[in-house]
Amino acid sequence: MKKRLFALALAGVLAAATLTGCGSLKGDETVATVDDTKIDADLANFFARYTQATYETYYSAYLGEDKWNSDASDGETYEESVKSSVLKSLEDMILLEKHMEDYDVSITDEDKAMIKETTQQFLNDNSLDDKNLVSGNEKTVNRALTLMAVQQKMRTAIQAGADTEVSDEEAAQKSMDYVFISYQTKDDSGNSKDVSDDEKAQLKSQAEAIASGLKEGGDLNALAEEQGATVQTLTFDKDTTSPDEDLIKAADALGEGESTDVIETEKGCYVAKVTSLLDRTATDSKKSKIVQERQKKLYDDTVKKWRKKADIKVHKGVWKKVSFQKVSVKMKTETQTPYTDQVQTDDRAQTDN
Repeated sequence: MKKRLFALALAGVLAAATLTGCGSLKGDETVATVDDTKIDADLANFFARYTQATYETYYSAYLGEDKWNSDASDGETYEESVKSSVLKSLEDMILLEKHMEDYDVSITDEDKAMIKETTQQFLNDNSLDDKNLVSGNEKTVNRALTLMAVQQKMRTAIQAGADTEVSDEEAAQKSMDYVFISYQTKDDSGNSKDVSDDEKAQLKSQAEAIASGLKEGGDLNALAEEQGATVQTLTFDKDTTSPDEDLIKAADALGEGESTDVIETEKGCYVAKVTSLLDRTATDSKKSKIVQERQKKLYDDTVKKWRKKADIKVHKGVWKKVSFQKVSVKMKTETQTPYTDQVQTDDRAQTDN
């Protein structure tokens, strides 16, 4: 079943592409080398175009019309940032492939059969023109899928070495019930606005009544109802920051069954009661998160160590030829009749010169 899901995941990634635009690239040019392994332009272009398609299909509305020229971070445009990430991922895949024997990982005959089937599906689902634009030839698609399979298997193998033992003490999650009385209200147009100082004083007195009632052994739900407030439940530890750091700090210092004084903020007042010092469900969930974080760190650190030892060279002039501004690539968004090497002639084929 795992093998089948693996094949379907790969098929879902590549068989969904419908491509537009125009451009050319010499596929045998070298974009980068990792030690003695060459990353050719076809392979780099194929991965770049898939990533580009994801952005153009799902994030164009957020990034704007001139998205690839807009600033991303550290002085890079979105195009430069995405391409840098793509190439680094490819370099990492090559490194993972080089270390397969270290983890007794291999691409089985069954894997190869699934990769071949998925490659053929991609070839059948896209026109010749579109495949040429993204270097989607059989050799390149097969190689890309193989590297993806290697990455998936190696990630699992490396992460298997992470420590999965997490104590209750390390993962302990407490729980509290709390009320929040807001200093904001809505105007006639539905916009938020601060209440007056007199209203703030009244609201704070309501919070003080709840805090006082809790100190006297009252029930938080009943006290909150009297003041028109709503009780909310939260699991937390000392590193929790939401909904308010002062609330967390105050509750974290209490024992089970103890309650806070009124905690006033710019937005309103909190009052809380600690209900458990070890919430079993939340603590177990935190343990799983800690294990996942350890696994990710082990994987990232392992690949980073290999990168430091590897001789990685980038041929910037070749890589620059892959331009997101000259070729537009998008994902399929509706079911279409498959075609193999026929030139696409309907209005889905657009040209960006």
